[in-house]
Amino acid sequence: MSLSPRFIAVILAFLISLITTTFLAFVDGVSKGMLFVSAISSFISSFFLVLYAVDILVFREVNKMYRTIHKLKMKDFNMAPRKRLIRESNPLKTINDEIFVYVTKKQKEIDELKKLELFRREFLADVSHEFKTPIFAAQGFIHTLLDGAMEDENVRERFLRKAANNLDSLDVLVKDLLVLSQMETGDIKMNILPMDIRQLTISIFSRLEHIAKNRNVTLKVKPDDMPEVWIKADSDRIEQVMLNLIENAIKYGNEGGKVVVHFSEGKKYIEVEVRDNGPGIPHEHLNRIFERFYRIDKSRSKEIGGTGLGLAIVKHILNAHDTKIAVMSKPDKGTTFSFKLEKAYPHPVQEAKAEEVHSNP
Repeated sequence: MSLSPRFIAVILAFLISLITTTFLAFVDGVSKGMLFVSAISSFISSFFLVLYAVDILVFREVNKMYRTIHKLKMKDFNMAPRKRLIRESNPLKTINDEIFVYVTKKQKEIDELKKLELFRREFLADVSHEFKTPIFAAQGFIHTLLDGAMEDENVRERFLRKAANNLDSLDVLVKDLLVLSQMETGDIKMNILPMDIRQLTISIFSRLEHIAKNRNVTLKVKPDDMPEVWIKADSDRIEQVMLNLIENAIKYGNEGGKVVVHFSEGKKYIEVEVRDNGPGIPHEHLNRIFERFYRIDKSRSKEIGGTGLGLAIVKHILNAHDTKIAVMSKPDKGTTFSFKLEKAYPHPVQEAKAEEVHSNP
C-alpha cells in the first residue's frame, strides 16, 4: 500500500471531515448545506495541514537522514549510488532497513578489525619470541667467551659454532619473513614456465635422503606409469612448496613411516598430493596451520627446528599460482596436503594439439 504524504493527507483529511460532519449533524438547526460546506472546508484545511506536517516535518527530514546514511554506505562500502529515492514506500521502514544494513556491515567490519588486532598481537608476540631465542643464545655464548672462556680452545670453538648456528637460524627466519612479506604485497612476480614436477620431487628426495634415513622413512613417488609430470609454474617457488611439504612429512611423521608424493592427471590440471602415515593433525588445528608461526606441538617443533613460516609461505606461493592448498588429516592415520596446477607439455606442438583436443571434445 502506498504511504506517500498525499495519500496519508487524503485519508486523514477525509476522516477529520467525516468526524466533524457527523458531530455537526447532531446539532439542532444545522442544514444540509452547512454540513456540506463544513465537510468541504474541514477536508481541504485538514488536507493541507496534514500534508505540510507529514511532508515537510516528517518525510523530508526522514529522506535527509536516508540520504546521509546512503552516502555513508557508498563511502564506507564502495556502493553504487541510487538514482532517486522511492517516495511511494514507507520512509520510516526504508530508513530502518538502511540503518539495519549499515549497522550490520559495520559490525562485521568491527569484528574483522578485532580479529586482525588479535592476529597482530599474536604475530608480534610470536615474532618477538622467535627472534629472542637465537639472539639470546648467541649473546650468551659470545659473552661467555669474552668473560674468559676464549682461552680454552675447545670451549671457544664449540661456543662459536653454537653462536653461529643460532645466527644462521636467525638469518633463515629473517629471509622467510622477507619472502612472506614480498608475497603478500605482490613484490615477487611468478615466472610461469613448463616444468617437470616429478623430476623436481625426485631431486628433493635426494636432498632430504639423510633426514629420511635418520628417521627410517621411505620416500615414494606415484604412480609409476607417469615418468614425466609437466606443469606450468614458477620452478623456484614450487620447489619451495614441495621441499617444505615433503620435509614436514618426514619430520612430523612416524619413525619408520613413509611419505608418498602422488600425481593425478586431469584434463587441464595436475593434482599433487603429499601424504604421510604419521600421527595426523587434530581437527581443531586444521584451520590454523597455515598461519604464521602457528605450531601444533610447540615443544616438538622446537626440537625439530624450522621458523614456523613454511606453510604460510606455501599458501601464498600457491595463491600466486591461482590455486589453493587443501589438507586432510585423521588422528593416527596420517595427513595429506593437496593442490592443483595447470598442466603443461614439454614441447609447444604437443601443447597446441592438447588444447585443440580439449576445445573440441
